Amino acid sequence: MDGKVIGPGPYRATKLWNETIKLFRGGMPLRRHWAHFRCYDCSFTGSEAVSYLHDLLRRNHNFGPEVTRYQTLQLLKKFLKAHVIEDVKSCHGTEDFEDNGQLYRFPTLSPLKSFPPRPLMRDSRDLPRLIRWDDYEELPQQENVAPPKAVVMTSDLWNKRHSVAIGDVHECKLIRRKEITSKQVDHVWKWMTVAHLQGALGLKTLDGVLNPAHVNGKHIVHNVFSVNKTGIVVLDNKTEDMPYWVVSAMKCLANWPNGNDSKQPVYPGFERDVLRTVADYFQRLKEPLLTFHLYEVFVNILSLLQTQETATEALQVSSLLLPPPNRRRLQLLLRLMARVCQNPHLPPLNDTIATRMLMVQMFSPCVLGSADDMDLDELLATKLVTFMMEHHDTIFQVPAKLRCQVEEHMSHFKRAQIKYAGSDTDFSASPAFCKQISRVDSEEQKVIGTQIPLQQLLEGLIADKELPAKDKKKRLKQFQKSYPEVYHNRFPTEESKAAVIPEKTSRLKPHLIFFRIKKPFQPFQRSWSFRA
Repeated sequence: MDGKVIGPGPYRATKLWNETIKLFRGGMPLRRHWAHFRCYDCSFTGSEAVSYLHDLLRRNHNFGPEVTRYQTLQLLKKFLKAHVIEDVKSCHGTEDFEDNGQLYRFPTLSPLKSFPPRPLMRDSRDLPRLIRWDDYEELPQQENVAPPKAVVMTSDLWNKRHSVAIGDVHECKLIRRKEITSKQVDHVWKWMTVAHLQGALGLKTLDGVLNPAHVNGKHIVHNVFSVNKTGIVVLDNKTEDMPYWVVSAMKCLANWPNGNDSKQPVYPGFERDVLRTVADYFQRLKEPLLTFHLYEVFVNILSLLQTQETATEALQVSSLLLPPPNRRRLQLLLRLMARVCQNPHLPPLNDTIATRMLMVQMFSPCVLGSADDMDLDELLATKLVTFMMEHHDTIFQVPAKLRCQVEEHMSHFKRAQIKYAGSDTDFSASPAFCKQISRVDSEEQKVIGTQIPLQQLLEGLIADKELPAKDKKKRLKQFQKSYPEVYHNRFPTEESKAAVIPEKTSRLKPHLIFFRIKKPFQPFQRSWSFRA
C-alpha cells in the first residue's frame, strides 16, 4: 500500500481529492507521442492514464483494492472537466475522456481545491446545551394540613448526621423542575448524540465535519423509539414512505423465489427487470440517502473501517442523524442487498459482473454522494456501502452507552431538589460546553475548587461567636480529622491555634477537709419502747 493516509478531520474529502491529484501528477509516466503527423511531448494516452491511476488507487491506503477500472474512468472524466488534465488540442468543455489512444497532458497549473475559511465563532444559541436546573417550580403547598414540627438538632446529633458541621440549617424549600417538554427531550438527545459522535470519530471539534444547525433532535428521537420489532423505522406520515410497488419489488427479490406476492407470471429475466425497477427508484432520488449535509461525517468514518468495532459505533451514531424516511429506505435497501448476495437460488443478475459487485456498483451512488461534482464520491461510496452491507444488522442499533447517558441525564433532572434560602449558586447544573486544558490549569482549578471553599468553611467556623466554645472545639477537632492539610495550613503551630482559640482557664479545686472521728461507731442499742 502506498500514499499518505488521510485520517479523520475537517474537509477530509477535499484533502483526498488534492492528495490524489498530487500522486497522479507526480507519478504518471510521460513520453513523446505522435498523432496526425504531429509530435506531442510530455503526453499520455487515455488507456495509459486509466491503467496507471487504477493501479495507484488500488495500492493506496485511502481507497484499497476494491476500486474498479470503470470507477477510475469516471474519476478521470472529472479530472478532465476540472482541468486537472487536458486534451493535447487544448479544447475544453466539449471533449469527454475515453479509455483509448486519445492523447492528454497536464496543464501548466493543476487546480487544487482550496479549503473553505474557518467558520467564525458560532453564537451560543446555535450550540447544543443541556437542560439546567434554572427552570423549576415550587411544590404546591397542601391546604388544611398541619405544618410539620421543626426538628431541633443538637450538636451531637448534627455531628452524627454530617462528617463536618457547617453551622445551623438555614430555611429551605423543596423545588422541582417543570415537566420536561418534548422539545427539551429532543434537545438533550441532539446534544448528547453530537458529543458521542465527536468522541467516536476521535476529534477535538466537529468544525468542518458537521454543522450542529443541520442536526434535528426530532429525527434522532424518532429513529430511536419509532421502530418495529426488527428495528426498521416506522413513519408517522405514510406519504413519506416508498411506493407500494417499490416495496413489493424489493420483497420479491429479497425472498426469491417465494417473494412474488402479486402472482405475476415469471419469465426468463424477470428478476433482472425487478432489480432494474428498484434501481430506477433509488437513482431518481433528489439526494443520496446519507444526505449532502452528512457527507463529510461518513467520509471521516471511512478512515475507521480498519477497526470494525470503532467504525460500527460511529455508523450507529451518525445514522441516527438521518431523517426518518432516509433511514428507513437505507435499512430496507441494505437488507435487500445482503439477502440478494446471500441467496443461492437467485439466478445471475448480470452476465459479466458478479452479483455482489453489481449490487455495490448499482446502489453506491444512491447511498453516498457529494453536492460538489468534482469529488471522489464514487470511490468512497463503494468502500463505505460494502462495509454497511456486510454489517447492516448492527450499524442501525442504538448505542447502549448513548441511551444510558441520556436516560441518566433525564432522570436526574426529574428529581426534586432542596434549595436553601439565599443560595443562588447551583452546582448541580451541567456545563454548557467543555474544552481541553493543560495539566497546570487542571491543578490550579483543583486547588480553587476544593481548598478555597474548605478554607472559607474553617474561617467561618472560627469566626462564629454564637457557637459555644465546647461545640466549636469539637467541630474543629472533627475538621482536623477530615481535612488535616487545610487545618495544618491554618494552624501550623500550637501558638497560632492558641491565638485564635484561647485555652480554657483551669479552676482551682478546693482542698478536701477530712474530719477525724474520735470515737468509733458504737454497736446498735435497743431504745425504749413507747408502746403501751
